[in-house]
Amino acid sequence: MIVANLLLILVALVLLVLGLASGSSLMLIISIAASLLAAVALVAGARQAAANRATATPGRSGQWESAATPAAGTAAPGAPYGPPLAEPEIPVQHVPPTVGTGGGWRQPPAPPADEPSPSGAEAYDDEPDAEPMTPAEALLVAGLPDEVRVVDGRPRYHRADCAHLVGREHEPLPVAEAVELGFSPCAHCAPATALLTDQRPS
Repeated sequence: MIVANLLLILVALVLLVLGLASGSSLMLIISIAASLLAAVALVAGARQAAANRATATPGRSGQWESAATPAAGTAAPGAPYGPPLAEPEIPVQHVPPTVGTGGGWRQPPAPPADEPSPSGAEAYDDEPDAEPMTPAEALLVAGLPDEVRVVDGRPRYHRADCAHLVGREHEPLPVAEAVELGFSPCAHCAPATALLTDQRPS
């Protein structure tokens, strides 16, 4: 089939050259017809070869197997060769939501899941330790409406006059909300002790 196609193409080229040289339109027409015939033969040959590949696939033992019973790991007829390609997973960055009215930025840092919760100096070089409190004191502080100060991305809440707030952007926040968001009291300015002292009757 390939040899016949090559001969047809060769004949078409010879006729084309002779037709152009002699100015014969008949030779040009025969050249075009031979070219079309060669193209049709090429298309038919390509389709036949594709049909032959689709009806028989090589098995693992080297024997040809029927396409109706494809060997394990081979593609079905009409399907692309090889195992199906898995779609790559696209990583999605998790952004924790902020809490507060008006789209505020009050969000204490959360430690990674495989690390313990930060305790001041372990997480930040300049972060004060957490003020020690009993569970009863923590419960009392969490119910107070008084305001404390928080710094974005830091785990402590402070009194307004705390030295740790100097040079840092901070905002007022009710202590109950600060505790709910996960902030803990600063050991340097001891806001929890000050708030509980203010609540005790004199």
